[in-house]
Formats: sequence, C-alpha cells, structure tokens
Amino acid sequence: MNFHPKHQTGNAAVLGAGESGEAAAFLLRACGATVTVLDSSPVEAMREKADRLQGQGIRLIAGAEAEQDASSYDYGILSPGIDPAVRLVRNFANRNIELIGELELAWEHCECPVIAITGTNGKTTTTQLVEAMLLGCGVRTAAAGNIGPAFSARVLESAGMEVMTLEVSSFQLEAIQTFRPSVAVWLNFAPDHLDRYRSMAEYYAAKLRVFENQTGEDWAVVRMGEKLPELAARKITFSASQMGGDFELRDGVIYHHGSAVLAMAETKLRGSHNAENLMAALAVGVVRGISFERMIYPLRVFQPLPHRCESVRVLDGVEYINDTKATNLDAMEKALASETRPVILIAGGKDKGFAFDSVAGLVGRRCRAAVLIGEMAESIAESWMDRVPCLRAGTSIETAVHLAREQARPGDVVLLSPGTSSFDMFKNYADRGSQFRAAVHSLTEYTTNEVQTATS
Repeated sequence: MNFHPKHQTGNAAVLGAGESGEAAAFLLRACGATVTVLDSSPVEAMREKADRLQGQGIRLIAGAEAEQDASSYDYGILSPGIDPAVRLVRNFANRNIELIGELELAWEHCECPVIAITGTNGKTTTTQLVEAMLLGCGVRTAAAGNIGPAFSARVLESAGMEVMTLEVSSFQLEAIQTFRPSVAVWLNFAPDHLDRYRSMAEYYAAKLRVFENQTGEDWAVVRMGEKLPELAARKITFSASQMGGDFELRDGVIYHHGSAVLAMAETKLRGSHNAENLMAALAVGVVRGISFERMIYPLRVFQPLPHRCESVRVLDGVEYINDTKATNLDAMEKALASETRPVILIAGGKDKGFAFDSVAGLVGRRCRAAVLIGEMAESIAESWMDRVPCLRAGTSIETAVHLAREQARPGDVVLLSPGTSSFDMFKNYADRGSQFRAAVHSLTEYTTNEVQTATS
C-alpha cells in the first residue's frame, strides 16, 4: 500500500485536457494546489472545457499559447495520451520542470493496494471481470485507469476500498516512478502503437514497467510463453494453448493444477482469448485467498462488454459480429481463430505503422472475402489479394456492410474486426462499432427472389 503524496500542493501544470488530465487537475485542486491545464488543441474547441475547469478554479491555456507557455511551475503532470515528443512536453523538459504521469500522481494518493492489468489485448475485459468477480465475492473495489474513469478520478475513494482494480496502458506506464501494484497481470504482448513508439522494443519496455517496483511480497499473473525477464514477484501462470501452467484450458474447460474449475460453455464469453481473460481473473482471486466456489458465479453471469465479438444480429442466416475493439492484428487474429464458420471480414482503418502480412494466411483460410475501409485499405489489399477476394468500401461503414452482405451466404459470419485504430474515419473505436450496428440494423430481409439471387 502507498500513501505518500509528494505532489499535492504548489503551482502545478497538467499537460493534456483529456479525461485523465482533467481528473488529475481536479485531484490536485482538491488537495490545495494552484493548477493550470495546457492543451495544444485550438482555443475554439476548448471553450466548454475551459468553463468547466474555471468553475473549479483551474486555468486552461490552449493552442499555440500552451506550447509556448513560459510560466514557472513546481512540477507537471503528463496525461497518457500526450506523446512526450510533442512541442508541448518538450517546452517543459527543456526547462527541467519535473514531469510525472497521471498514473503516478494517483498512486501517490492511493490508500489501498492496487491490481494493475496490462497487455496488448484483453485489458478492459479482464479488468471488468476482476471487478465483477471481487464485488461478487464481497471485496470492496472499483475499476479505473485506462478503462475509464481515470485513476485520479477514483483515488480519493481508495480509503474505503480493499483494493483498486486498474487497467494500465503502456502510455500510462511510461512516466511512473514508484507505482507498485501488489498484483500485476500481464495478459499478452503483440505489435501495436508503432505510430507512437519507434520500435517494438520501446513499446515492450514501456509495458514491462508494470513489474518494475514489485518485490517478493507481490504477485505477477502472467501468460505462459511470454518473453519476460526474471521477475521479483511471485508468479501464477496461465495459458489456453500451452500445458504446464497453473491454469490450463482443456476441451473448453479451465483447470487449476489438474482440477476442473469452470467450463467456457457456462459463461457468456467465447473464444480462447476470453478463456485466458477468465484464467487471469481467477488467478487474481487465488491471490486474494478467495475460493473457486465463490468466484465461479460472478464469472458465469458476467455480461461481455459492447464492441468485443458482440453479436449484433442474425439476418437471412448470416450473423453480424461487432469486434471494433480489435485495434491491432493480434486481436483480429484471435477473433478469426475463434470462428469455425466462413467469414466476411471488414477490416482496415488508421495506419499505425505495421503491415497486415502476418495474418494473410489465416485470413485466406477463414474468410470468404474481405471488405476494406480507411487509409490502409490499399496496402491491406496488396497483402491479401492472393489469398482472398478484397473489396474496397472507401470511408463508408454503410457501404462496407452492404458489400459484406452481398458476399455472405446463409451460415456465414460478417465480422467487423478492423485490426487497427479508427481515428482516420471515426471519433474512436466505439463510434465505429455503433455506426456498424446502425448499418446492420438498417438492413431489411431479402425477399424470396433476392435470397435466390444472393445464394446463386
């Protein structure tokens, strides 16, 4: 447990006015600090936020003025969405003003132990699973961090909690100093965020910091087969594909040290990736000393979150699945691997610095066709065209849904699993998923003649 708030008073700057930055500003103001928030966004786009911050006695500086601000500050808080290489941050680094991350700030004010869950994929689902399981077992906790709300927005509640359950990203871990989770969960590691990091090694090093301050009194829940250094914490291992770990998957049943614990068919989750998310949650329960008998019920009734292999509709014998949360190739691969039916795949979006070559073989084996959207459509088509028919839908999700429907036959799946981010076309992945849902629900059933034409 921590509670040594080094940063709580004085003249503080918060870099970035997003959710985490705003939460950090409110936390510091509540502690008595003088707070200024700086954001590079245009002044016109920040007026509503400026009014909200001003109502709490917090000043906002936006646009070019923020990037050139020469005011004196005792320290600064870096929001996780702000790249340390941008001019706004360099202005502080060049003046040797101390910068810490929002995660570190909240940790200083935390009065209970922390469970930190990271990984390229599955973080949000696992964080929600852990929260639901612990609450169902009578453990006082709350989920926060990358999942939202920000850790800083919930940390003042920590005195009444037994443990805080946090989803932590590489962006948040970049700027830690003393952050030390009593339980660190490492789900997986795969290529991602190469638009932010110069290399996979840099991304990996940022993720790895979740273990940095742990000692032999702490726990590390890790997926077998992951390339990890020797860890100071005690380990619990899990895998849905390898045998020999503390948790294993055999014939759709999760085992712990040879004893059956939970059948996937008893839950509302699908796929081996979700089996690993469940194993990680069960491992956290083991660390907390909770019996499997108590853990099983809340995991059985857990309702999957929207946008993660979410069944939207079955129309004319075709199931439409929204997996818009698949913002990297590993997530797309897991979604495809969990399907046994022919797939019409809708993929593409923002160029994040990696190619789609590595999944071409799987796409060729599982997909009847691919419908490609966004700025990566042409490069994906070049990679896949020898494996599967590739159709371009431009920047319209409605066009993508209609093209997918034309390719689908009864018994097929239309799967939105983009494999990359959405910011070239949509506000975020949720907006992309919501527009997909709306497009699917706008479809009408085929007439008898249309069915014959579609299946001929």
